[in-house]
Amino acid sequence: MQSHVAAGDQGGNSPLLAHPTTSLTAAQETRYTDAEPQRGAREPRFSGDSIGADIELGNVPLLPDDFDQRRDSQDSLSDLDYQQQDLPSTRTRRDPEFDCSSSWLFLQWLRGPVPPHIYHIEPSFPKWQAAPARLVDRWVKPRAAKIALLVAAVVVWIAVFFSLVKASIADQEVLGYGQPVKLSCHARLWSNATDCGLNGDLCRPFDDQSFAFRCPSGCSAAILLEPYNVGAEEYNYRPLVIGGKAFRNNGPMSGHYRGDSSICASALHAGVIDDATGGCGILHRTGLQDKFVNVSKHGIDSIDFQSNFPMSFKVTRQATSSGSSDAKLVECSDIRWSLFAFTLVVTVILSMTVTSAPAFYASMFFIVWFQVAMASDPPTSGYYGLISMGVGRFLPGAFVGFVLYYFCIWRTLKNLDAHIDKTVLWLGGCWVGALNTDTFDRIPISRLTPHDLEQQPGAIPALIIIVGLLVGITFLQAFGFRREGRFFPMLRVYAALVLGVLILVAVPKMNLRIHHYILSLLLIPGTTLQTRPSLLFQGILVGLFINGIARWGFDSILQTPAALLDGGKMGTIPPKVDPPQIPDLNHVVFNFPELPPNVDGLGVIINDVLRYQEFRPKDSHTVPPLDWKREHIAQEEYFRFGYVHTNALGGVWYEDFSEAATWRATGQYVIPGYNYTMSASTDE
Repeated sequence: MQSHVAAGDQGGNSPLLAHPTTSLTAAQETRYTDAEPQRGAREPRFSGDSIGADIELGNVPLLPDDFDQRRDSQDSLSDLDYQQQDLPSTRTRRDPEFDCSSSWLFLQWLRGPVPPHIYHIEPSFPKWQAAPARLVDRWVKPRAAKIALLVAAVVVWIAVFFSLVKASIADQEVLGYGQPVKLSCHARLWSNATDCGLNGDLCRPFDDQSFAFRCPSGCSAAILLEPYNVGAEEYNYRPLVIGGKAFRNNGPMSGHYRGDSSICASALHAGVIDDATGGCGILHRTGLQDKFVNVSKHGIDSIDFQSNFPMSFKVTRQATSSGSSDAKLVECSDIRWSLFAFTLVVTVILSMTVTSAPAFYASMFFIVWFQVAMASDPPTSGYYGLISMGVGRFLPGAFVGFVLYYFCIWRTLKNLDAHIDKTVLWLGGCWVGALNTDTFDRIPISRLTPHDLEQQPGAIPALIIIVGLLVGITFLQAFGFRREGRFFPMLRVYAALVLGVLILVAVPKMNLRIHHYILSLLLIPGTTLQTRPSLLFQGILVGLFINGIARWGFDSILQTPAALLDGGKMGTIPPKVDPPQIPDLNHVVFNFPELPPNVDGLGVIINDVLRYQEFRPKDSHTVPPLDWKREHIAQEEYFRFGYVHTNALGGVWYEDFSEAATWRATGQYVIPGYNYTMSASTDE
């Protein structure tokens, strides 16, 4: 049951409040008495404005000594809205009826009732909800012992959790290959044509190398988020797996995958790992291959590529040591869900026994943070690298978390006796937000940018649904703030936040990017009500904040357009190359036009590999011709052209490349966007 208590009357029936000199011991005995309360009387408890004197009674000295006085003054701010009104001489509640016939009556309604209703969650079955905390209070009475018990519980969790993480990452060896390389679901040997450099030399070796790898679970959801060219086709929003069809002579090996395929998605496609538990395997580089045949296996449709590529690989679960023919299956699994189950049990126990708002919040923040940073959604790194990043991001993250509690979260958690509601709604919501990779990331919105919303299928309908839900939640919370007399103060807070966002939008040559941790910071002030919906909303937002910082760090709210592209198209116009000369079926010659004044060179990608890159000579505006001969007879080849620029401090960058023109095995050269083809022995 959720009650509305008049300001100044909260807990007024409690004998503890009527007698300020009541000792702490008496308070503890009264709070957890086994006797049933009298009918119609409320269970005695400490005032919601007191932090108390021990963990159960909510008195952990984690805040300044004058924190109670500050909160009292903040609670009394809502009374300032009524100082100019003629308040009734009695304490009869008066709530003006909704009336929009005049602006004055509507404003009076928005000010809320006099005196205001202060929300407080009345627990269902209060005796049962207080049983775990009462049990702790019965066996551990001194305040210092209770604090030590809480610290000991967290220390035990740290010892068990970190030892399990270390055993699963750092202590595993594969026969003949050493420790497996930890990969993300998107890890690839070959990033793209331009990053691997001319002829792919920056991504060597191409063959004669093997290593053990380890993949997390859930890699079937690892899809492309920007258009990616494979031959003459462009793919997006699907796993990047090219080829993989196995033939009889492959034995225990998979088929050949093109070198730029995602390793973990390819291993899942080959059946080497499991999507639910992840796993380990052995990757063998197999060098130059041609005709990567597509096949649908284990829920993944691979991509077909009927030409050659300088790098390929196979995956297998069988490991053999040098000088031995004995093979051993590589066994490992992703234990993040086992770790999550253990951590979930610990947090539920603490949530049911720790009734102090600051102690509960601090312990949950710490445990959830390192669960995300080390297990549930960790960066791709080794064990000690994860510790370094987790601790490095924790210090500034914890400071922001304290600020959130000091100004917002205490209003929702203070004097909350409904421990089951707190555990299910606040803690459950926190885990939903913290496991963002497995919850909200399933929504087809990768980033809140116009570029992503336009190109991602289902993004706009999903955004409409989300906005509709947010509007409904906004009206629900606004009504609650009106009832508490805090509608206009909260309106001023959000007016300032909106003004700040508009100022950031107006910054020239920069794009506003609302990361999910920033979204949490913006929305948490709107959850400062002690209602069940607010518990759920606030828990989700705190979890999203933890996930955003523990996984990615404090990424900037303002980013350059190039940073937002993240390998996507820039929107530039590619070069217009004249049709080539085709002396014979396996020979083609390109003569390039003059380069624009602001361009430094020109590059040509052939079969998705950068094969030609020339820069403007000092005494000319054109680059040398490309004389290309087909090395693999009877195979199609694909040509794309793009401008090259040099940086002031060295290095190069590329504009968008053109669509792929196809040079068929019959000698025909098909230009995209044109209704004609050129054949062998046809001049320009």
